[in-house]
Amino acid sequence: MNTELNQAVRNMLEHGGNSGPMVAIVAPSGYAAQPDAVERGIAVLIAQGCRVRNFTDACGKFQRFGAADDQRIAQLYAAAHDPEVDIVLALRGGYGLTRLLPDLDFSQLAASGKLFVGHSDFTALQMGLLAQAGTMSFSGPMLCNDFVRDELSSYTLNNFWQCLTQPVHRITVQADNNPQLLLKGTLWGGNLAMLTHLVGSPWLPKIDGGILCVEDINEHPYRVERMMLQLLHAGVLDGQQAVLLGDFSGYRLTDYDNGYDFAKMVAYLRAHLPVPVLTGLPFGHGRDKATLVLGSQAELVSDSTLFSLTMSGYRSLIAW
Repeated sequence: MNTELNQAVRNMLEHGGNSGPMVAIVAPSGYAAQPDAVERGIAVLIAQGCRVRNFTDACGKFQRFGAADDQRIAQLYAAAHDPEVDIVLALRGGYGLTRLLPDLDFSQLAASGKLFVGHSDFTALQMGLLAQAGTMSFSGPMLCNDFVRDELSSYTLNNFWQCLTQPVHRITVQADNNPQLLLKGTLWGGNLAMLTHLVGSPWLPKIDGGILCVEDINEHPYRVERMMLQLLHAGVLDGQQAVLLGDFSGYRLTDYDNGYDFAKMVAYLRAHLPVPVLTGLPFGHGRDKATLVLGSQAELVSDSTLFSLTMSGYRSLIAW
């Protein structure tokens, strides 16, 4: 198992000896399909200089969820109220947070000052924090599968810890055929299906002049197109300055598609959306993923061969 971090990141994590960041593991969505993976992930975090507090219970799963609804809410509150916890890390995604939204006190979670980290179904919590409390969060790795792979992604882990231990985070991406842009705005978004399901609810933030990032898995290009058009028709894209497409993998094309593929879908979006569309962002369910600060102020600089995304104005572990 490779747990190597670059030396600069390791120095920051280990600067206080045994006083590394306290990571709380919560399961607000699904449960770990392999319970022993949780212990492996915890071991990786400890090897990287963290202390870990596990609020989940592999034996307490309920149906397809990490626990019953009230117990999953209790995990979030317990992690938020624990004065030693710095980071609240999602066990995994799946489904389940949508059921909890009406019963969550987002102002209470926001007031905790914790750094909430996850992606996929966790998008619902992150957008609720942004919409209800104006609180930033981190679209980044989760315990499963990012900290339990046989071969861990050094890009994912280094990018994550660099983001959480610095006041400014920059991602530079080699990507062809993107439009030339120079703009600043609020970075927001996450899993496309979750964003679409939040339309019309009080948990989807209203962002003006934003930079919207989206990703998904197991969604055929026509479903991605359909969801993007729903965001357009619902007015969500009004006033956005750019859309960044992240990882969209796991789908299968068939003969019926007759040449319609992801590239054709992107071309259609670029021709019909009133906002520039960029591709190539390493963000989402892929093995190598960048960490994005949702709600942060971001600068996007793009040309035909690469783009950079610089995030600032967020709370990191520097104060810790």
